[in-house]
Amino acid sequence: MSIVALLLTLAVPRYFQSITRANEAVLKENLMLIRDSLDKHYADTGSYPASLEDLVTKRYLRKLPLDPITESATTWIIIPPLNTAKGAVFDVKSGAEGEALNGEPYSQW
Repeated sequence: MSIVALLLTLAVPRYFQSITRANEAVLKENLMLIRDSLDKHYADTGSYPASLEDLVTKRYLRKLPLDPITESATTWIIIPPLNTAKGAVFDVKSGAEGEALNGEPYSQW
């Protein structure tokens, strides 16, 4: 019984760390996907979309990706362009609180 307990104390922290690492990889991929869609929208129309949902309605995305840390598609932080006449969504950042495994805040990604 003590051997099983010892093995669990070694395996469980690594398991949860691997889940966090996977969520962080998905977050980076989703941010890259949204940013690429924003760039394509700007290249096609000469302006940024009015909202993230416009990327879905105009078929730049099939659906708005989830932020895997908050497990929601509504927590994205929208960064407007300097020239607001060019649209409303220039960039997005994660709305997740906390820090990644490397110590960098999610909100700076």
